[in-house]
Amino acid sequence: EVQLQASGGGLVQAGGSLRLSCVASGFTFDDYAVGWFRQIPGKSHEGISCISNRDGFTYYADSVKGRFTISSDGAKNSLYLQMNSLKPDDTGVYFCGAGRPITSSITTPSAYYYWGQGTLVTVSS
Repeated sequence: EVQLQASGGGLVQAGGSLRLSCVASGFTFDDYAVGWFRQIPGKSHEGISCISNRDGFTYYADSVKGRFTISSDGAKNSLYLQMNSLKPDDTGVYFCGAGRPITSSITTPSAYYYWGQGTLVTVSS
């Protein structure tokens, strides 16, 4: 059974930090691209940061560059997102996903097969 278990969300003041974690099981983690997507009410999943475990290619949305760092640990089948200097606009439900997108589509949600349950990040001003 494929599972992605996300955790680490919470309530934090602007300028604070959070670290999201996602533990995967049931598939060959190193063969997939994995990423973090944010959803806010009324909008579809937005690719925040993604990494290909096959070639190390990484992507960051412009809005998080320099503040967020994605990392992947194949030995632990885990994905992380270190979120620093958080802003109220970072608020949303963060989902981890795994798929096999081509590089140019690494942030396309439909290219991801497996999803975690989401973890809520709330940044207060």
